[in-house]
Amino acid sequence: MRTSLPQRPSARGTWRRAGAAAVGAAALVLAGLGGAGSAQAHGTAKVTPHVSWTRACATPTKAGVAACNAKRVTGGVTEYMAEKAFAKGVSPEAATASTPSGFGPTDLQAAYGLTAAASSTGSGETIAIVDAYNDPNAEADLATYRSYYGLSACTTANGCFKKVSQTGSTTSLPSSDSGWAEEISLDLDMASAICPKCNILLVEAKSATMANLGTAVNEAVTLGAKYVSNSYGGSESSSDTSYDSSYFKHTGVAITVSAGDEGYGAEYPAASQYVTAVGGTALAKAASTTRGWTESVWKTSSSEGTGSGCSSYDTKPSWQTDTGCSKRTVSDVAAVADPATGVAVYDSYGITAGWYTFGGTSASAPIIAGVYALGGTPSSGSYPAKFPYTAASTSALNDVTSGNNGTCSTSYLCTATTGYDGPTGWGTPEGVTAFTG
Repeated sequence: MRTSLPQRPSARGTWRRAGAAAVGAAALVLAGLGGAGSAQAHGTAKVTPHVSWTRACATPTKAGVAACNAKRVTGGVTEYMAEKAFAKGVSPEAATASTPSGFGPTDLQAAYGLTAAASSTGSGETIAIVDAYNDPNAEADLATYRSYYGLSACTTANGCFKKVSQTGSTTSLPSSDSGWAEEISLDLDMASAICPKCNILLVEAKSATMANLGTAVNEAVTLGAKYVSNSYGGSESSSDTSYDSSYFKHTGVAITVSAGDEGYGAEYPAASQYVTAVGGTALAKAASTTRGWTESVWKTSSSEGTGSGCSSYDTKPSWQTDTGCSKRTVSDVAAVADPATGVAVYDSYGITAGWYTFGGTSASAPIIAGVYALGGTPSSGSYPAKFPYTAASTSALNDVTSGNNGTCSTSYLCTATTGYDGPTGWGTPEGVTAFTG
């Protein structure tokens, strides 16, 4: 793990409870902390993050259908809560829906060396968020998030926010879905956290089929977005190469895709050769490092953690030169995704209105889209997925060297190591240099 970086002067535990959705509508409760330790008086020890969570979207039942990769925390102590209590020398209190219990914009910008860029760049750039179904409260919930954190208003009225269907209609929108609405809130908030000066275009597909989601990607590009975030995925299939050319082959556009949340194994469209596949980490503050933060591969269990792997169908892009996979390797880069070290999100549709903590690679994909936007418009004819490879093994990326997301016959495809590895690619952002070109 890199402990010092020239650009600027975890232990964790997680658990999952079946039926957790019944627990978490109004509050996070302190639960299941027996093995995690407890905060001692005057901040002499910090509680290990230890949470339960539930999927926002149902698992796909057939090929060609995707699920969102959002995970909503329903109980326990997050890294944010533990750190906040530790700083005050007290035990963490049960979180309520009235205040955030996950990392906010200041934390995320600091963790990834983006504070200066976020305050000075991004104006005129548009980040597109592609999701399925409609979130009728999207704009209002986004306004609450941005107001709480002191970000400028982003509304339809001031031209910063726009919501359309996959055909570009602002009035004929898909049917509403509470699970995908959680995903939409997560995506909008993360784009705002990283690039608060950016405009946001929300494109809602009429269903979660790859054809409809892909059509929404095309519409986002048609409407001028140079950064398109996709926080969903499904099983690979022989149709993927056709989807590649139909929906994801857009030069001069940075298309980010979640690597998945079920541990080792590639999924689509993260496996597309034309996108930036974004893996997930556990993120924690670390006063002992120059960076002030530390990261490891997100893994809750053998079936819960960041995705990675070797595609069964997709061609390896020319800029990817690892030798343990003859086809496309997932991932390219990474950002925070562990629900135990998750991010603050405001959501009100289908659940008690309030603040929630979310994780999953649904958080990391829009974060990386925001970093691309801070880096400026990609050069004409480029595939921005290549940009981090040009900056590989430099101080522009935080190399993640600990943790794994399962077992595999070729170690680096599932285990972090110095340099490139499947779960975290070349690492996490340290500023915008690795995302410009």
